[in-house]
Amino acid sequence: MKCPYCGKDDTRVIDSRPVEENNSIRRRRVCDSCKRRFTTYEKIETIPLVVIKKDNIREPYDRSKIEGGILRACHKRPVSVNQIKHAVDEIEVEIFNREEKEISSEEIGELVMSKMHELDPVAYVRFASVYREFKDVETFMDELKNVLRTENHKKAAPRRKK
Repeated sequence: MKCPYCGKDDTRVIDSRPVEENNSIRRRRVCDSCKRRFTTYEKIETIPLVVIKKDNIREPYDRSKIEGGILRACHKRPVSVNQIKHAVDEIEVEIFNREEKEISSEEIGELVMSKMHELDPVAYVRFASVYREFKDVETFMDELKNVLRTENHKKAAPRRKK
């Protein structure tokens, strides 16, 4: 780190402490050349994630939109707030592990659909009906049949003895 006073590279840290709820570090430094002290701050560089909507409009990623959609779908269902929070956390991990600066709303929707299917079949169908914008009852029934097939397959699967 260059000294802001004399421009030399001969500086060293004499004190470090976390600030801003442990989101950054404040460092007190001293220049070995001119003996003056100065403060620097170290922060994690975050790349803002941008969501590309269906109409090609770009907007900042907002976790609360995923939470809101899942909460609405799970209304009056036996799904706890902790289960919802855990599902949103898992979705976010998948989104941010892609290490891309942009993601389409369709990709996010498919991730949510996948988690909803694991969470609750009725909530899944509710979410799918809005997300997939079912145009008619037949399309809705086709999705419902797929869910029923999956649920029946789970019930029919042989259980292992312990």
